[in-house]
Amino acid sequence: MARPTRASRALSQNFLTDRTAAARLARLAAPPGVPVPLLLEVGAGKGALTDLLAPRCGRLLAYEIDPRLVPALRARFSRTGQVRVLGQDFLAARPPRIPFSVAGNVPFSRTADIVDWCLRAPALTDATLLTQLEYARKRTGDYGTWTRLTVLTWPRHEWRLAGRVARHSFRPVPRVDAGIVRIERRASPLLEPGALPGWWDMVELGFSGVGGSLHASLRRAHRGRRVDAAFRAARLGRGVLVGQVPPGAWLRLHEVLAP
Repeated sequence: MARPTRASRALSQNFLTDRTAAARLARLAAPPGVPVPLLLEVGAGKGALTDLLAPRCGRLLAYEIDPRLVPALRARFSRTGQVRVLGQDFLAARPPRIPFSVAGNVPFSRTADIVDWCLRAPALTDATLLTQLEYARKRTGDYGTWTRLTVLTWPRHEWRLAGRVARHSFRPVPRVDAGIVRIERRASPLLEPGALPGWWDMVELGFSGVGGSLHASLRRAHRGRRVDAAFRAARLGRGVLVGQVPPGAWLRLHEVLAP
């Protein structure tokens, strides 16, 4: 009998062993009754999530960077026609040109790069990612604050915290709990394509930081009276810190400040 494959610290591996948590993640990535023609799995590991995703997809591309795990994965799913196991780095893959979803138990150390890959993929419809809980809460506003990346991408992508997974659901057990992040591309963007460069410039300016004050930062490019009018429209106090401003308020600021 082959020895169990140990997790690699270099690859930031923590295998999800809680089947209930895996089933929850699979339901979020591919809800019952909702067709998912093409799904890419990040880090298939030993196939716990792959096994649950396969019956819910038309095609499933399971990426696994660890060459020790690939032979067993391929043997396990050799008779599952819709599953293709790819022994390569997910980040090196070219995004499909047709609509597709992404799901996976993300290596914690590579979360930012994987999220960036998803956001840059033009045909991505949604991503369901198991990340460190702190990352999930920060990106989705669960702390009552919002990050630059979330606000920058808000017109095209909705972010939400879809659940929590205790650290004891993994082997080896990580130091922190995990969170399920859902990133969904909006069917109807909140801004027209031509307005996006102005949006990005405004958000970058706001987060560029004058003592953390959004009002002071925006005044570097706009007249004080105009910024005051924008803050009234957004129902924001002049002393609000930039991280405390929710995306909806940013949209109202943009309505007033955009050329």
